[in-house]
Amino acid sequence: MSEVIIPEEQAMPSDVVEKVVETVEEQPAQTPEQQFNLADKTLADLVGLFQELGEGVERLKKSKEVEAIKSAFYKRLSKEKAEAGLTAAVSEPDENSPVEAAEPAAEEKMNPFEAIEAGFKSLYNEYKKERAELNRQQEAEREENLAKKLAIIEDLRQLVEKQEDVNATFPAFREIQNRWRETGPVPAQQFRDVNDQYQYLVEKFYDMVKINRDLRDLDFKKNLEAKESFVAAAEKLAENENVIEAFRELQKLHEQWKEFGPVAKEKREEIWDRFKAATSVINKKYQAYFEGQKAKQAENLEAKSAICEKVEAIADKEIASSNEWNALSKEIEELQKQWKAIGFASKKDNQKIYDRFRAACDKFFEKKRVFYSEIKDNLTGNLEKKLALIEQAEALKTSTEWKKTTDKFIELQKEWKEIGAVPRKKSEQLWKRFRAACDEFFAERDKQAKPAENDFHANLRAKRALIDEIKASEAADAETMKAFSARWAEIGFVPFKEKEAVAAAYKEAMQAKFPDYGTRPQRGNGGQRHGGNRAPRSEKDILVQKYNALQQDIANYENNIGFFAMSKNSEPLIRQMQDRIDSAKAELKELEEKIRNAAE
Repeated sequence: MSEVIIPEEQAMPSDVVEKVVETVEEQPAQTPEQQFNLADKTLADLVGLFQELGEGVERLKKSKEVEAIKSAFYKRLSKEKAEAGLTAAVSEPDENSPVEAAEPAAEEKMNPFEAIEAGFKSLYNEYKKERAELNRQQEAEREENLAKKLAIIEDLRQLVEKQEDVNATFPAFREIQNRWRETGPVPAQQFRDVNDQYQYLVEKFYDMVKINRDLRDLDFKKNLEAKESFVAAAEKLAENENVIEAFRELQKLHEQWKEFGPVAKEKREEIWDRFKAATSVINKKYQAYFEGQKAKQAENLEAKSAICEKVEAIADKEIASSNEWNALSKEIEELQKQWKAIGFASKKDNQKIYDRFRAACDKFFEKKRVFYSEIKDNLTGNLEKKLALIEQAEALKTSTEWKKTTDKFIELQKEWKEIGAVPRKKSEQLWKRFRAACDEFFAERDKQAKPAENDFHANLRAKRALIDEIKASEAADAETMKAFSARWAEIGFVPFKEKEAVAAAYKEAMQAKFPDYGTRPQRGNGGQRHGGNRAPRSEKDILVQKYNALQQDIANYENNIGFFAMSKNSEPLIRQMQDRIDSAKAELKELEEKIRNAAE
């Protein structure tokens, strides 16, 4: 076959052709998540959506929907398997390869997702078979169309070469044009060659066949009207803000343009220039759009990389407290929200940066899980230790070996304090059991104590009477407060289970009656405090305040001794407490001397 020369009006300038024949393949492929909102669908919802796609050719045209549903299904399946503790990987079927239902591993025989996964695979396999059959049919149809168009070209060539009378040739030419337009698409690799041959012969027919000028002008007029409509449509598309849609519609206009013959020579350049100008506007917008997309994707990648660095830094921290874990968890959650608000990166980078982000988050939450798992183990161990102490205390609470058992209870109480925390919901319950056993023993011991040693109940009555006297007192000066404190200190110990309540009642009564009771001078200003219009306190006031605070300390020490036992062979802790009391009383005497000197 000789080389085909395309007439000027039918051939497009090379720069325009290159832009027009650009396919959407240059457009970065959109992910299913960009095209369809399926992220929140359940497995059953996704299977239902697949079944609702319909049947026959209409369903086979929905390949993008099918692949989006398939991708969302296997992502959801992987996530739910992981949450259910099934670690086996989910094998997502490849669109271009056969999919068979995989035999589950031994440990997956009881996999609750097996049925729905097998059902989905069955639906998808059936769809692939139907689509493969459709592709084979369409390919066969394209080959048939190619054969038909080659036959049409041959008929047109013979018509051109005959150069018969126009009355005989023009109707035949019209019939050939109609047959050409009615014939469907051909294989893509043959499209250009076949179309070029046809256009060349059409042009040659108009130039070589001697037809009636009126008929020819009429044909030129019809072609011009058609092409003007194409130009108007292209100019309208140039105003479309959706550049992707505009570009795709432009491709269709160019294909339709090629189906029509030439226009009058004086109109050829003008109509083509208009069409080319509209094409150029759309192409420039199309290119600018994707350049902008690339820049935006680069910004998104940079922003996501910065978030990854923050999460990785958090994940690498050594964290030792629950408060810090909670605070950092909130930071991670906030970063995850920021991540979702950022758009996609480029196709080649998007999955990589997501994998990096996911790995950093997984590392953080795995460390958190291990941390709390260890805490739980420690709490459980402490619970077992305290239960053991409770059992010992409950076994000893009825003992009448007062000295020996008292020492043992002191030892158990010390061990209790040294044991760490237990689960919160068990803490109060355990403490009440342990305290009840201690109280029962010490209460019985106090009842059996000899009056000569210490009448705890008489002391309790004396302290309660003093509290009532404090409340009824009308004097609120420092000397009265000091006197009450001295009398309180002279009263002996009270029963063990009453000591905390009576001490609290005393403190409350003193603080209500004497505002300065229990306060200490602040450092850095000579012990003086300033508040509102209150004048600086005198040196005597500061000394009295210190004296009162020291008296309260002595009362607390004495009540602490009452927690144990008053015996000659008490535990060393009691001696230590007594040393503190003696030291505090000596300091009280020194303060009394200083207060008298300050008064003088």
